[in-house]
Amino acid sequence: MTALDLLVPLPLRAERLPGAFEIGPDTTIGADGAALDSAWLLHDILAGTGLRLPLAPSAPITLRVDGTGAPEGYRITVTGDGVELVGGTADGLARAVQTFRQLLPASALRRAGPGASIRIDGCRIEDEPRFSWRGVHLDVARHFMPKSFVLKLIDLAALHRLNVLHLHLTDDQGWRFEVPGRPRLTEVAAWRPETLGDGTPHGGYYTLGDLREIVAYAARRRITVVPEVDLPGHMQAALAAYPQLGNTGRPIEVMREWGISEHVLAPTKEALAFTREVLDVVLDVFPGPWVHLGGDECPRTEWQESGAAAALGLGSAGEIQSWFMRELHAYVAGRGRRVVGWDEVLADGGMPADTVVMAWQDARFGVEATRAGHDVVMCPKTVCYFDHYQSGGPDEPPANGGLTLVEDVAAWEPVPPGAVPGRILGVQGQLWTEYLPTPQAVEYMAFPRLSALAEVGWTARTRRDASDLMRRLRGHEERLDALGVNHRPLDGPLPWQRRPLSAGAGPRRPAAL
Repeated sequence: MTALDLLVPLPLRAERLPGAFEIGPDTTIGADGAALDSAWLLHDILAGTGLRLPLAPSAPITLRVDGTGAPEGYRITVTGDGVELVGGTADGLARAVQTFRQLLPASALRRAGPGASIRIDGCRIEDEPRFSWRGVHLDVARHFMPKSFVLKLIDLAALHRLNVLHLHLTDDQGWRFEVPGRPRLTEVAAWRPETLGDGTPHGGYYTLGDLREIVAYAARRRITVVPEVDLPGHMQAALAAYPQLGNTGRPIEVMREWGISEHVLAPTKEALAFTREVLDVVLDVFPGPWVHLGGDECPRTEWQESGAAAALGLGSAGEIQSWFMRELHAYVAGRGRRVVGWDEVLADGGMPADTVVMAWQDARFGVEATRAGHDVVMCPKTVCYFDHYQSGGPDEPPANGGLTLVEDVAAWEPVPPGAVPGRILGVQGQLWTEYLPTPQAVEYMAFPRLSALAEVGWTARTRRDASDLMRRLRGHEERLDALGVNHRPLDGPLPWQRRPLSAGAGPRRPAAL
């Protein structure tokens, strides 16, 4: 069985060709114009194997953008004479590079690979994605994740031909980026004294330089970073820094427990000015087309007690969230960007039709959103929440309830009956980190389920076969091992049954499922 038989996601068309091409120290790479970024990325990938191939005007490995076909479509041809990677766009060429990376032997994915030469069997691949949004969400608010891990996750997303990284940057338990002029967001809101009574302070934040580096690193791999500032609920950390933005004005602290805080932004000019100040930074640092404003799980208790709805001329406290979100939508849209929100934004007056809705509570919310004229990203918690348990066995690490098998992900059809055709933009895997305190824990819960989701988002429905995907995932594990990904094995012992545990990562019996 060759690497061509183990590609994840499965391409639209793939066939063997006679012969093979050998990449050696004297091989060169040819590219120009729009193909140069991908050519240098391929150069860096091969350099990791010990083969530092120069770029040259005429070369046996050629990359080009030809301006034809689907936006992310590409072609790969490998013969005894050379390799040709062609993308319809620069995005398509970037996907070709990642598929070509999977054609390399797994040993070539290690930091010190074969070195001498690499043989690639002859083949022809023609490919394009089913959906335009194929994302992975990372919650860095509950547990801060170092920049180095975010960059690693971008590389892993690229390998699977994902094209969106959604960063959940703020929540009740932590605020994770600088806002010039609001120093208490990093001095106070980015830190909590402990977590669930463990007595250990936790925190961290990204400088604006860190965020620009993340965005640039992702852009080179043709991945868009979607920032999320969750509003108007999930704001206790920000209110710990600036209590005057809340409904009571009383001092509070960054939330130490999981769950949903009742402390939310007040519907005032001062709170709106604060959010616009924050969004100015977000819009400057993140150049992509989308800005996520949250809009989920917002308690209305404080608004009801304060009589804020009457002061705004609204009929009920339930309408305040829609008022808040529409005000911010107008601000973001006025800067040429598109708002994304969780499916709660459909309630109490809803949002303008150009708002992208993330259907997380249930697939039916995705159907409702399409019928209301919204584009939708499907990420229902029953199949896309990768903080859920991966098996019902007693040795799984702590998780946030639920049970989502990799087989469930592999078999999932993301377009629900009744959805308006063409309104489903794609799919996204969710990594909430209440029970994922380290990068290793995130990797374990993400893979191989995220690998399976990548195929759901990429591969045409007529080409998908869940049992065949499970077969290929078993071979794909060798790639994950070579890349040092702490994935959950599909067969055999769990990682801590093979080697000693790191501190605090021990297995515990799952809660009732």
